Parts: sequence; structure tokens; C-alpha cells
Amino acid sequence: MKKFDVASLRLQFPMLQRKMHGKPLIYFDSAATALKPKSVIDAIANFYQHQYGTVHRAIYDLSAVSTQMYEQTREKVRQFLNAANSTEIIFTKGTTDAINLVAHSFGKAFIKAGDEIIISEMEHHSNIVPWQILCENTGAILRIIPVCDRATLQIDKFRNLLNSRTKLVSISHVANATGTVNPIEQIIKMAHALGAKVMIDGAQAVQHIPVDVQGLDVDFYAFSGHKLYGPTGIGVLYGKEDLLNKMPPYQGGGDMIEHVTLEKTTYNRLPLKFEAGTPPIAQVSGLGAAIDYLNEIGLTHIAQWEHELYTYAEEKIRNIPKVRLIGDAPNKSSIITFVIEGVHPLDVGTLLDMQGIAIRTGHLCAQPTMQRFGITSACRVSLAFYNTKEEVDYFIKSLQNAILQLQPLL
Repeated sequence: MKKFDVASLRLQFPMLQRKMHGKPLIYFDSAATALKPKSVIDAIANFYQHQYGTVHRAIYDLSAVSTQMYEQTREKVRQFLNAANSTEIIFTKGTTDAINLVAHSFGKAFIKAGDEIIISEMEHHSNIVPWQILCENTGAILRIIPVCDRATLQIDKFRNLLNSRTKLVSISHVANATGTVNPIEQIIKMAHALGAKVMIDGAQAVQHIPVDVQGLDVDFYAFSGHKLYGPTGIGVLYGKEDLLNKMPPYQGGGDMIEHVTLEKTTYNRLPLKFEAGTPPIAQVSGLGAAIDYLNEIGLTHIAQWEHELYTYAEEKIRNIPKVRLIGDAPNKSSIITFVIEGVHPLDVGTLLDMQGIAIRTGHLCAQPTMQRFGITSACRVSLAFYNTKEEVDYFIKSLQNAILQLQPLL
């Protein structure tokens, strides 16, 4: 793509052509789930209409073609993350499923009573609850990195938490509630220096930031297809091959077996050992199309436009009276979270919806983050490369009008 042309790119997203409550849709909730370009929609439809067949299980041509597509997509993911080998790429249902896989399987192989796992105060629930369950089941101890007022990790406190009992550190690359881009390179080096493994939740990162898992030397990295402009129901877990080989299967069933008798089962090689059952083949097709689409545009171009758009929007929101921004990290992704004095976020979201504007409201699946900042709910605007400054201007005007309507109710 020679030029980053937002107007042309918007035409490739059918959802952006529709109206909500008679108003053009302004979609500011891409951190929850991104809209899909026509190339992704067409890839899924084409698979069901012309290529449908199961994978890894049959000799007929449809199955062979489906299997080829499935494994080609795995190779696309490998290149996208710069993994060393496609066997290190596990298809999952999403980031949540990938984290649960590691918690269950790595936990079973390596975690025992008295061991310690470190997460942070800013994590999505999906990067909290699986580790709580693991600790409850094993007697391991969960340690928490506190967050400062700017919504950045207190690295000195993290350094103090690390010790010889630390077995795993699991941290978000980009915080879903605040947009903070965490210093994962530093975190990985610090953890590895004491022999701990590191898992990174990349659900809010890979659509914005180029990721090189070998360069990072990360042990596990997870992301979701639907936040990457692909379909729901598909995600990825990257894991270092040596570690994955030492971990037991997450689930039992078809495809993950090598040989089954009624007395004993031996397991398949990587990555199939962790992909039990008929996989989400159509979703994998859509994921491959989404990666192709992003590669065509270029993550560098996307990042440049999103940063410009974020800076523009953040300044305008900051200047609205009685608005308090949650998180002021020096390195942020295109997420702006805020509360308004005396106004409930649900009311704000409802009035904006009537103007065709979709934002996220609530606890953002990050209740510990909300508690840290003394709130129970917030408004979140999350921008993508298909958004425009004109949309931001309309949003700001609509937000100001909403505040005026709601303040007389106080």
C-alpha cells in the first residue's frame, strides 16, 4: 500500500456503512472487538461455500485443501510474531483460552505449593482468574505488582517481588483499561535473570505494535483474532518449543493423539498436542486473511495514524470540564478511559449510543484497576486505524451535550 488513505480503508469495512438510531455509526470500541474488512468476511464465506472440509483427517481433495490453508495460516502467524518454528504456534479460542491453557498445563508440569506467580494490578480478568484458580489448586502464592497514579507498573516493587520461588510472571503487553504499554522487554529480562518464565497477554497489542517473540525472548505470548480484525472464536498461543514439549495436553480428544488403546494413549507432536477436537477451520481462514490485510497496510503506518488520532482525541477530552482521565502513562496505545464528575458512565454511553457512537462503559473486565483508581465504572474510547478526526470532533460535541443533559439531574 503506497499511501495510508483512511477514507479508502473505511470503504473496506461494511459495518462502517450502516447507521445506528438514524446516525452514521462511529465505532470507538475496537479494544473490545474490531470491525472486519470485507476481505476477512469474504475469506470465511468462500471457505464455507467452496472449500469446506475437515483438516488432518481425510485423503480427499477438500480435506487436503483445507489442511493446506490451515497450516499456511499457522505459518503466517509464525511470521507475524517472528517465532522460530510453526510448531510453536497453537490455535486456541482466544487470549482467554490461551492463558487458561498455560495456567492448566504449565501449572500441572511446573507449579507446586510455595511457588510464586506474579501478575499486576492492571490486568484483565482473564489474566487474573486462571492464576487464582491455579494457586488455589496447588498452594502456590499469587503476588501483585502495584500500579502508580499514572497507571504504570511500579518496576521497583516488581524487582522486590522477584525471588527464587518465582516460577511465572504474566503481564499484559498493553493494558485494556488504561492503554498503558508495559515495558515487557525489561520485565522479561528481570524475570529470566531469576529463572522465572514469562507470559505476555498481547490481546491489545498485536493490532497496534509489531511483535517479535524471539527478539523479546518471551516464553509465552497470546492474542485474539477478533481484536486483530479477524473473526471471533480463534486465538493464538505462542510458546517456546522446549517448554511446550514438557507440558501435558490441555484437553483430550481427536487430533491431539498419536495412538489410543483402552488402556493407554500417547500424544501427538506439537502443535497438535494442544489442539483437541475439530478446530475452528473457517475462523483460521479468517485469521489468515486478517493478517494478510494488516501486512498489506503495514503496522508502522497503522501505528503512526493511531498515535496522531489518539493525541488529537486525548487533548480534546482532557479539556472538557469535570472529566478525569484514568491513566496518564508516557507510553500509551490508542485507549482513552475517563470518568465525569457526578455522571454515571452508563448514562453517558446510553446518550452517545443515541447519536450513533459506540463506546465501552462499565468495569472494563478490570475491576482491580477500577478499585486502584477509586471508581467502579468508566467510559472507554478505543481507536482504530479506520477512525477519523471528524469522528472525534462529533464525539466531543456529543459528549459535551450528554454532560449538559445529565448534569441537571444531579
